[in-house]
Amino acid sequence: MTPESRIMLRPLGNPLPLGFIALAGGTLLVSGLQLKWLEPTEGTQVALVLIAFVFPLQLVASVLGFLARDVVAGTGMGILSGTWLSIALVTLTGQPGATSDALGLFLLLAAVAMLVPAATAAAGKLVATAVLATTSLRFATTGLYQLTASDGWKATAGAVGLLLCALALYAALAMALEDALGRAVLPLGRRAAIDGEPGIRDQL
Repeated sequence: MTPESRIMLRPLGNPLPLGFIALAGGTLLVSGLQLKWLEPTEGTQVALVLIAFVFPLQLVASVLGFLARDVVAGTGMGILSGTWLSIALVTLTGQPGATSDALGLFLLLAAVAMLVPAATAAAGKLVATAVLATTSLRFATTGLYQLTASDGWKATAGAVGLLLCALALYAALAMALEDALGRAVLPLGRRAAIDGEPGIRDQL
């Protein structure tokens, strides 16, 4: 007799809503500083929120993404968690309102790195692609502000950050509703269904 093969499944929820909500919180607070809604002296409080809220949630989303075999969620959220933690630590240890060439250069690298999961997502997840691509633009404009200390780049980065906040919240809501109800409620721009391996959940 041929031994029976058994596949043990460990179902995982979509981690992207969690990661995108954290992204919305982080970009909103940093935009608040850049658009002067918050005083420069409140940079310490912003940094602490990034460390306590944004970084751990995106780290969890990254780990869950890799466990679900989703390279977009795993890679994208991993880059985001490390980038926000870096922003937080530089803000926490620097003078209020000061810029940093080191942070600026790093953010330009982070902007390019975010294009990797964005390009991967473009095969079938257009809303996720929009969020990740806008994140890349957000990091690029913030990096240029850090390198130039230009008020123009500062305002541009803040405005892009607000757009990113709105996109991230929409994506989180659309994906959470789809997972909860088992059907699409808000458009996610999926180009085609992605077939998963037998017994394995499809990509997020």
